[in-house]
Amino acid sequence: MTKELTLGFSPCPNDTFMFYPLVHGLIDTGGLLYRERLEDVETLNQLARAGELDVSKVSYHALGHIREEYALLRSGSALGRGCGPLLVASEKGDPHALRGRTIAVPGRYTTALLLLQLFDPALDNFIVMPFNEIMDAVLSGNVDAGLIIHESRFTYQGFGLHKLLDLGEWWEGETGLPIPLGGIVARRSLGMATISAVERALKAGVEYARAHPDKAGRYIGEHAQEMSPEVCAAHIGLYVNDFSTELGDEGVRAITCLLQQAGQAGIIPASTAPLFMAQ
Repeated sequence: MTKELTLGFSPCPNDTFMFYPLVHGLIDTGGLLYRERLEDVETLNQLARAGELDVSKVSYHALGHIREEYALLRSGSALGRGCGPLLVASEKGDPHALRGRTIAVPGRYTTALLLLQLFDPALDNFIVMPFNEIMDAVLSGNVDAGLIIHESRFTYQGFGLHKLLDLGEWWEGETGLPIPLGGIVARRSLGMATISAVERALKAGVEYARAHPDKAGRYIGEHAQEMSPEVCAAHIGLYVNDFSTELGDEGVRAITCLLQQAGQAGIIPASTAPLFMAQ
C-alpha cells in the first residue's frame, strides 16, 4: 500500500517553486504520496509544535522547540546571504530606541523574531500579526515599527517606510555565516527508511525546479496572486540557492550557531537530539 504523508509549506514563491515537482509527481517520490497543506510560516510552526504534520517547512526558531520530535532534512531550506528580515518604521532612527515601544512581528516562533531578540534582548514589546499586514500597521501608526519578511523586503520602500536594521547583515557581520531562516523537518517517528526516501525526493525536486524554472509558473501564480511576476522572480532568486539543494557544511554550521545562541539566551529549550536522523 502506498504511504501518504502530510506535507506543509508556505504559499510563498520560493516554497511553491521548490515543492511543485514533488507534489505533482515530476520526480521519483520513492513510492510516497504527499498531501500538501499550504499555510503561512507561523501557522506551520504551530502545526509542527502540535505534531500535526509529517513533513513541513518551519522556521529555524521553531526547530529549536521541536527537535525531540522532528529531524531536519538537508534540502529545501531558505538560507543564504543578503536575505535577512528587516526592521522598518515610518521614520528613520536607532533600532535600540524602540525599547519599550510596539513592534509588529510575523510570529512568536519565526526566525525573524529570534534574530531581533538576539540583537537586543531589551526589545520585548511585540504584537504578532500576519506578515502581510505588518507594513500597513506601521503606516497607520498602530505600531511603532515592524519586522518584515518574505516579499516585503522588495516592496517596503514603495510604502514610504525606512529600514532601521537589516538583521541578515547584522548576523553575517557577527558570525561570518549565512543566515538560516527556515528548513524542512520530518517527524522522527516516521523512521529512517521513510525519512531517507523523503530526503532523496525533496533534493530531486529542488534540483528539478532549478533546472526547469518555468515549469511551476502557474502553480506559483495561483498562490501569490497579489505579487507581481517581477517580485515573484526576485523572491525565488533570493531564497532558492545552493543551500536549498544541499545545506552543506557551511549551512549546518550556520544552523548550529543560531540554535546555540538561542539556547544560551534561554529563548529555546536545551536539547541533546541530533539535528538529523543520522549524522
